[in-house]
Amino acid sequence: MDTKYELVICVVNKGFNEQVMITAKSCGAKGGTVINARGTAKEDVAKRFDYIVTPEKEIVLLVVPFEIKDQLLHALYKDIGFQTPAQGIVFTVPVDETAGIGKKSAANEKAQEVSYEEYNKALAESKDKEEASNEDAKQ
Repeated sequence: MDTKYELVICVVNKGFNEQVMITAKSCGAKGGTVINARGTAKEDVAKRFDYIVTPEKEIVLLVVPFEIKDQLLHALYKDIGFQTPAQGIVFTVPVDETAGIGKKSAANEKAQEVSYEEYNKALAESKDKEEASNEDAKQ
């Protein structure tokens, strides 16, 4: 199966997500998503692999073009790998399909033209219609 994108998943100690993003952007990534997490490694495992357990983690998700995946993995290993204070691990998952990435659809372009005020007005009207419909259903 040919994939156009890869999901790069980085798990690092808390406070290192910015370093992940700096490295990723230097390799061509456009942005990412950071999720706060908590590690569950046990002390005996930490002693075996000779590292300090830091339970507070950050997960950085990056959807990147397949063509930059290898370069990005090597750069991340160097900058935030397990041997660094970030104690990062990095792995990838192929992305079969995407929405909102790549070519902009006409609907996407139209949505970006709508102002924040117009969006809020349409949202309020939608809620009003829903409330009216709920009132009609009660009667």
